[in-house]
Amino acid sequence: MSIASLSAKLIRKARPATGRSAAGGKASAGRALQKGQQTKMAIVDAALGLATQIGLEGLSIGALAEATSMSKSGVFAHFGSREELQISVIHQYFAQFEQDVFYAALSESRGLPRVKALFSNWMKRVAIEIQSGCIFISGAVEFDDRPGPVRDALATSVQTWLGAMNRAIVLAKACGDLRADADEEQMAFEIHGLILALHYEARFLKKPGSIERANKGFENILARYGAPSTS
Repeated sequence: MSIASLSAKLIRKARPATGRSAAGGKASAGRALQKGQQTKMAIVDAALGLATQIGLEGLSIGALAEATSMSKSGVFAHFGSREELQISVIHQYFAQFEQDVFYAALSESRGLPRVKALFSNWMKRVAIEIQSGCIFISGAVEFDDRPGPVRDALATSVQTWLGAMNRAIVLAKACGDLRADADEEQMAFEIHGLILALHYEARFLKKPGSIERANKGFENILARYGAPSTS
């Protein structure tokens, strides 16, 4: 056998092994990527827990490294800056809020039943946040006059949620569950105001009966805006 023939034969035999090696490398890279994503999510969850207690402004790579028993460089490898960390926490917080409040209400029929479900779910979240804190409310205080990506992420999350509530109210009016002259934006504004007042009175002032008053306020809103047969 000539040297050229032998070389060609050896190359042909080597090719499958190279393919297996490449496949193995891709699998290993995939596992590493998955592990990295899991680690990042664990860091975000820990950061979210911290942020509800000390606020977004209190978050730092150092504080998070201590809380997760990781090195600062290990945390920094997943978040290049404190700002990126804060935004990731906001997105995670909103995703949980959306799941607990909005998506959980979609099983209810359009109209007043869905509006009631949205408020009920929102109240369940608030009952927890009275103890743990709400990033949307604390973040609004921390970043209200500080333009930038963190404030934008906060504002977008809140506007998205309020937009969903407003659309539910618009649908309720279209279904005939509200008065024909009902102002949908005003109704949404008043419902949002109830939640803000509840946070202030229950968490800051520690007033007993705040949740009951908020529920009574919602009933009053329905009585004023609801169609005679549904209010």
